[in-house]
Amino acid sequence: MLRAGALAAPALAAPALLTGCGSPPADAAGNVLRVSQTGDPKTMDPHKQGDMTSMNALINIFDTLTSLGRDNTLRPRLALSWKAVGPKVWRFELRRGVTFHNGEPCDAQAVRFSIKRLLDPATKSPIVELRYVEDVSVVDRYTVDLHTSVHDPILPAKLSLFGGVVVPPRYLDEVGDEGFAAHPVGTGPFAFRRWQRDHELRLRAYAGHWQGRPHIDELVFVPAPNSSSALAALQSGGVDIVAGMTPDAAEQLAGYPGVRIDHHTGVRTSYLSLDTLSDGPLRDRRVRQAINHAVDVPLLIKAVLGGNATEVPAMIPRGAFGFDETVKPYLRSAAKARALLAEAGHPDGISTSLTASNLDANVAEAISGLLAHAGVRAKVDLLDPGTYAQRLTSDNHGALGPMYLAASTVWTLDGESMLQSNVRSDRRQSRWHDKRADKLVDIEELSVDPAVRRRAFSGLQQLIKDEAPFVPLYQIDNIYVHNTRPSWTPGAAGILDMASAKVAV
Repeated sequence: MLRAGALAAPALAAPALLTGCGSPPADAAGNVLRVSQTGDPKTMDPHKQGDMTSMNALINIFDTLTSLGRDNTLRPRLALSWKAVGPKVWRFELRRGVTFHNGEPCDAQAVRFSIKRLLDPATKSPIVELRYVEDVSVVDRYTVDLHTSVHDPILPAKLSLFGGVVVPPRYLDEVGDEGFAAHPVGTGPFAFRRWQRDHELRLRAYAGHWQGRPHIDELVFVPAPNSSSALAALQSGGVDIVAGMTPDAAEQLAGYPGVRIDHHTGVRTSYLSLDTLSDGPLRDRRVRQAINHAVDVPLLIKAVLGGNATEVPAMIPRGAFGFDETVKPYLRSAAKARALLAEAGHPDGISTSLTASNLDANVAEAISGLLAHAGVRAKVDLLDPGTYAQRLTSDNHGALGPMYLAASTVWTLDGESMLQSNVRSDRRQSRWHDKRADKLVDIEELSVDPAVRRRAFSGLQQLIKDEAPFVPLYQIDNIYVHNTRPSWTPGAAGILDMASAKVAV
């Protein structure tokens, strides 16, 4: 049923390297932590990126106004406290005495400058979380008000990552955008040292950080899109931690001397987006329901992911505000899927395509196999991650074809982050137009009352199940493969903030 390439994880390309002793490079020894992830940052300008790979590195250079603790609660960072002082005004009291790496003070003027820069159309920022912010005003040196067009109930949480980064006004004025991207200056626990694109990003500990100097002297990020090369570098001492590893690749390292595999429950949620707007069989709800019945998610998790994921019934993951445990997943039945296809006028099934990043090749091929068993012949189109990302965020909603495999990290731990870009009719990735859904999105995004928001989320999840514009799949565990040197505890979002990390020297 599942294609062979997905059921059996491919062997690593360089197993000999993984069993060799190897001698660690000189700069990997000592109090240096080297971290590998699947890609390189797109830019060192935090306002001009919107992807987790870039943010994983930048969160170590730049502080945000708030943060999510390891217990998933919202905590102070550059802002010590916050409160809604009016229906459309959030007030933030800032931490005193914080300086940027160049000595410039971080105060209310810096916060105002940063958010105004992010919102300025000339910046061309892909960050969407602050869409309701209209203005920022300085109350005093350490107090700032954010003015919104409507009440935004989770604005403080949105400032815990992408939208909450604070940059230095004077330095940017001196060097301009290009100079800033070439040598970024933040207030974070690590200061920029150098970046060799597609090779390594090297940071050094910032002794003047408000939280104290990090335990490690240097932090190095190494891009490794190929699992085999990343794991070979781990075994030979070239890196200490490999993040973003797929379960099948990680499990092949089980039992190797000096290699440890940690699994942590995550919130990154995978799903299929179905194009309900273009001409074709997916305009029919029965066809979309058939696809949901056909994709046996529990089998997918067991066979391809080694059990390292949890099924998601209706887009919002467990652990996020708004998850409704009363909404159950579809019955997995190829027979039911075939019956619905016949009812929709397709007794011989349908032919379509499924687009995915080549990083998700195993999952995509397995889904195609499950669909074929139910009469849906889905040709898999694999794209390199860069091309996939460009098409995903383009204005052409059909750029990734009738079906595509996607994932979202619900880093605010609120259902809004999962739904904001792909449900409401006017959003950039929406391929489903339903006035009922639009109304429910408005309620959950704008209501002050948590109970009202929760009811709206429940309604959305039931509507998503009924209309089937998506195939919700799973929230995958965060998997970290590492040697015996580092100690570090990640949060649910899997963000690589390494200020608390230590290495055995």
